[in-house]
Amino acid sequence: MSDILKVSLAFAGDPDPEFDNFAAQHVTCMDGNLAFPEPTVKPADVDALQKTFHTALLAAGRGGTDLTAAKNEAREPLETALRLNAAYVQGRPGLTLSMLLSSGYVQVIYSHAQSQLDTPTLTIDNGISGQLIAHTPAVTNARSYQVQVSTPDGKVLKTVDSTQGRNIVIPGLTPGIVYTLIARAVGGLTGYSDWSDPVSHMCM
Repeated sequence: MSDILKVSLAFAGDPDPEFDNFAAQHVTCMDGNLAFPEPTVKPADVDALQKTFHTALLAAGRGGTDLTAAKNEAREPLETALRLNAAYVQGRPGLTLSMLLSSGYVQVIYSHAQSQLDTPTLTIDNGISGQLIAHTPAVTNARSYQVQVSTPDGKVLKTVDSTQGRNIVIPGLTPGIVYTLIARAVGGLTGYSDWSDPVSHMCM
């Protein structure tokens, strides 16, 4: 399968700063790219989505659940746009490696390291007041980990990215509230592992 060109969707699992940089690079690469004259989402539109996400990302750095939620909401349409354009690049007749790379995407390299990732297990401890700490054993070939936090009514509050799974700090929570957390590994051929079983824990 190594001779089959396939566009990698691994960018979808990147932590926010790397994802932001990837989106900006994609805009630069696709603007005026004669190999891909009619992308599904035009470079100007991707650029607008990237700038919105970038602004929300900077704001979320100041902390606060509302700013984090706004950042996550701004990421979703940008990720959708990048996935749509990845499919457009993938479907380009006569696609060559140099053409693929000129779009800002990268090629899937088929190897053992890009097989389906194992689903992580998850345990939770309390940190300082207003924090939970998630623990997942290392998953073979994972590049990073994500922990999704939901409120008692089932609303997703935030998704935290971490390059390691041993101690993932979840800040900005309300003491006395029981949150439900799930985790997944990032990487491999499909981009993500399955989500772990949910674990509920009261923040102190």
